[in-house]
Amino acid sequence: MKTVKDIMTSDVSVCHTDDTLYDAARIMKQKNIGAVPVCDTEGNLMGMVTDRDLVLRGYADKKAETTPIQQVMSDHLYHVAKDATLEEASKQMAQHQIRRLPVVENGKLTGIISLGDLSIDAKSDHAAGVALQDISERPELH
Repeated sequence: MKTVKDIMTSDVSVCHTDDTLYDAARIMKQKNIGAVPVCDTEGNLMGMVTDRDLVLRGYADKKAETTPIQQVMSDHLYHVAKDATLEEASKQMAQHQIRRLPVVENGKLTGIISLGDLSIDAKSDHAAGVALQDISERPELH
């Protein structure tokens, strides 16, 4: 059975805790990505910042481009170990309604797995479809 390490992206672009909103936006533009992990100088995963975070918690709140990334990043993180199965990763993504899951070993970021990674792998394509359906469901309004 394939594990996360078999399909994860290991060359991950990151922001550091002393980076700014501008630094994160620049990385996203250069790499054509919508989310960047935030690590300390030791490589420990501290948070995640998305393009949505930049807009809603940053620019929409009139924060300057020099604002520290820590003010807008999500620090409540879900992550997975590199030896987790693809099914375990997709279930976690579905349960927490996330599209990207950092891969962490001993607190340090070692990679990232996305729904796209899961959908490319033939054996996990169904799991990715189920996860995407669960992520995309909107809660019923009462």
